[in-house]
Amino acid sequence: MTRTPQDLDRHRALPTDRLWRLGRWPRAAALVLLGILVALGMAPLDWWIVAVPAWGVVLAVLAGAPGLRAAGFAALFVGLGYFGFTLRWLIEPFLIDAATWGWAAPLAVSLMALRETLFWVAGTLLARWLTPAPGTARLMALVLSLTLAEALRGYLFTGFPWGLIGHVLIPTPWAQLAAHGGPHLLTLLVLTVAAGLVMAAGRRWAGFVPLIAAVGMAPLLVPPPVPGDPAAPVIRIVQPNAPQDQKWDPAQNLIFFQRMIAYSQAAPRPAAIVWPETAVPVLLDYAQPELGQIAAAAAGVPLVTGVNRSQDGLYYNSLVVVGAGGQVTQTYDKAHLVPFGEYVPFGEVLLRLGVQGLATSQGGGFAKGPVPQPLIDLPGIGAARALICYEGIFAEEIATPERPRLLMMITNDAWFGKGAGPAQHLMQARLRSIEQGLPMVRSANTGISAMIDAHGRIRAMIPLDQAGYVDAALPAALGPTAYVRWGDWPVLALVLTGLAALAARRRWRR
Repeated sequence: MTRTPQDLDRHRALPTDRLWRLGRWPRAAALVLLGILVALGMAPLDWWIVAVPAWGVVLAVLAGAPGLRAAGFAALFVGLGYFGFTLRWLIEPFLIDAATWGWAAPLAVSLMALRETLFWVAGTLLARWLTPAPGTARLMALVLSLTLAEALRGYLFTGFPWGLIGHVLIPTPWAQLAAHGGPHLLTLLVLTVAAGLVMAAGRRWAGFVPLIAAVGMAPLLVPPPVPGDPAAPVIRIVQPNAPQDQKWDPAQNLIFFQRMIAYSQAAPRPAAIVWPETAVPVLLDYAQPELGQIAAAAAGVPLVTGVNRSQDGLYYNSLVVVGAGGQVTQTYDKAHLVPFGEYVPFGEVLLRLGVQGLATSQGGGFAKGPVPQPLIDLPGIGAARALICYEGIFAEEIATPERPRLLMMITNDAWFGKGAGPAQHLMQARLRSIEQGLPMVRSANTGISAMIDAHGRIRAMIPLDQAGYVDAALPAALGPTAYVRWGDWPVLALVLTGLAALAARRRWRR
């Protein structure tokens, strides 16, 4: 029997036939394990050296699947393994009150993993439709369509760009490319290198091009060491380490509050002090005694803290600056809220249908802050772009018309335990600094608090699950990056152009 060039191409580049000889459930288990292998590249493990080659195997499996249905099946189970392992920290909030909500933990993780996986399934099916025959074009289609799927994960249905494929590169020199194209450029790079590995394994020499290019550029991307600036303002980052099951307990929260007061009083005096999200244990409307204590402890230094407040019958998750006499001089209200965590989607619509208690106007969650909001001005330091917890994962929403001096994130990661959740959140904070070319001050209730420079390097930190404070000099800001100017559009334009070319190729061949 004579083999066609297409047969030879498939035989060399996509040797995955053994997987499809397994039974349905052994095959599903193998695919789930492959998804977990890919997820090992995420924090806190950071095994990118394992994850990138594993992505080559994933692409080979998706490209070599015998039919559209088999490809969708493969993407589904790889995705469930990947997201189930990456998002395992979602179990933690349900265990705060395990007797009431523990039953829902597996369901929440499963549904969230399925939601994110469906984007990968759609991307895989698109690539297979664009390239009916296996080979290099199908690998290219998968690279482009999965990059598009990852981008859509950050935009659709309020977005959830957590655990993006490109995040495995955050601990590496290649993370600096995010200053030019954001997180989706990193995703495109990971998948392109993975496709190159597949081609190289099939003795197609073109596959060595992305490998050689990626390795060659790595030394050039290592940021240069930056000497300390003795004139740089020093910012005190406070971490009270209040466990979530004790944070709002009246018998405990005064202990954590007084702990932060003591940390803020310590000498020598910094230029500013930053407390974490919802650090003040009472509603701002009734917090004048606490604000007075804060002002006395700060002793003329601006102190930034998280607090809940109400206005016109609505409640806000806010960041405030406390000045002399306990006066609130500036306020920022969280604008990108967590669906089902901080508000119920369509709650107002449900109210009109007669369902009571879920609408924001009825106290069924927080109201969204306006967009845009003024930058926070820190005297002697400069303007800060405020971010509250969840807002820090949306790269495309951070840039402002006015260039700030720094990013300032306050968060309460106590909800997410002591493992993957806080570590992954910190890694994304590092990526935000690279994208914006700005240092970040990050104060987290239970950690990980840190001072991050404009290249994403941690200059000072307080480890997870420790109480304390750290005084850190504010690193220099860089000039506006290409990502600040153009956002995700250049990468999305490249991806869409490539997919359009593949669509035109398919039409021409037909």
